[in-house]
Amino acid sequence: MIRAHYFIGRMDGREPTLERYPQSSRRSPMHTHSTQGFDADVVLIGGGIMSATLGAMLTQQRPDWRIVLLERADGLATESSGPWNNAGTGHSGFCELNYMPDPTDGTKPVSMVEQFARSRAWWDGLVATGGLDGGFLHTVPHLDVVFGERDMSYLRQRYETLRTHPAFAAMEYTENPETIRQWAPLVMEGRGPESMWGRMAATRHPGGTDVDFGALTRGLVSIVTSAGGEVRYGHEVTRLRRTLAGWSVRGRSPQGRFDIRARRVFVGAGGNALRLLQSARLPEVRGYAVLPVGAAFLRCSDPEVARRLDGKVYGQAAIGAPPMSVPHLDRRYVDGADHLLFGPYATFSTKLLKHGRLTDFFRTLRPGNLHVITAAGLQNLSLVRYLIGQLAASRRAKFAQLQRFYPDADPAQWELVAAGQRAQLVTPDRRRIGVLQQGTELVTGADGTIAGLLGASPGASTAVPIMEDLLARWGVTGAVERDENVENSPAAQ
Repeated sequence: MIRAHYFIGRMDGREPTLERYPQSSRRSPMHTHSTQGFDADVVLIGGGIMSATLGAMLTQQRPDWRIVLLERADGLATESSGPWNNAGTGHSGFCELNYMPDPTDGTKPVSMVEQFARSRAWWDGLVATGGLDGGFLHTVPHLDVVFGERDMSYLRQRYETLRTHPAFAAMEYTENPETIRQWAPLVMEGRGPESMWGRMAATRHPGGTDVDFGALTRGLVSIVTSAGGEVRYGHEVTRLRRTLAGWSVRGRSPQGRFDIRARRVFVGAGGNALRLLQSARLPEVRGYAVLPVGAAFLRCSDPEVARRLDGKVYGQAAIGAPPMSVPHLDRRYVDGADHLLFGPYATFSTKLLKHGRLTDFFRTLRPGNLHVITAAGLQNLSLVRYLIGQLAASRRAKFAQLQRFYPDADPAQWELVAAGQRAQLVTPDRRRIGVLQQGTELVTGADGTIAGLLGASPGASTAVPIMEDLLARWGVTGAVERDENVENSPAAQ
């Protein structure tokens, strides 16, 4: 078993030009190139950024491989990769305070910026060659704003630690209200004298990004389909079974039951990934469990308001709150329009996908993981208290959190929208029995023919190094041509 942890054609916003279901007039690799008893060389389960990235890489490196992508919904990026199901932050460690709880240890932010640079390099190469339209990515500053002496001291130490690394050399720090007003005028509007709101500090890195992962997903899948790969919508995989030489991928579709024979399988099904890997009877995920964590955001789509914030402003989570609760006010570019997004506000459901079923969580429970998930829950009672508090909070209380970052916010201009559903990974541990994990984990079966991605953010931002790792395990090398000058890349223009 191999595990690895990670922290972090045309593309015009339309679905790939392929029929919704298999009755396509295009030449279908599945139906015209069945050799040695296989329908596909690789089956990709899930139509999100992970499967799209892997499919595009395989199309580049193994154009003779037959690729079939199966998606349960009627379109791509309908779950976590959708632009309104995430904050759109290119996670590079510039502003994510939760990845650096010790302000003197910059290990995780440095790892994140290096991994995101690899993703940017590959995207930039596709933009440069015309494979992608660069409209999915915009350069926006990444800021941190904190209040009070304790958090100011933390932010100052964090800045001093990171500024010595070349990737963070452009970061600036200030405790001057007028400088913060220049960096983020909207944050200072209506704030009044310092005596009323206390002292504050901020950092700013001009090289941050806003990413529309939905548009990026559609663009990458277009690369796959333009080379003859096949996408099947409305196909829900329910079971994976090992055969003598590969895998049987079984499920249901509008046409009835299906069974696809594949040499290799990648499970990029988001919250459903663990259940499918369990159905494959992989010993590598024995004892693994997931905890469903949902989110909601306040959204403002008034372009005049949105344009007054140039960047993404992250803050510090409240004392006792879990790491995933870090508040942030984001400038968003979606479908050519400007928006603001603030959150997240935790929600709870036993669904593991936004469009899933209430039975999803219970279907992942096994005798071998009940004690693991129980132990993790008992060790994270602050998370339970936080969730209860969030669920009980009124709209007025939610809006008060926004006003800490934008005092002049007008309630009439903001709406509460449901975001994506996450499945937080819980893994066995010899000492602690069960541990709640941050980040994502790539799990590969012992024979290398099946792999799956488990966990939550910042997976999308690190999709390229994750898939590069998987291709190396599959013996497919040279997947990414790196651009050393990432900051001047075409995708950032």
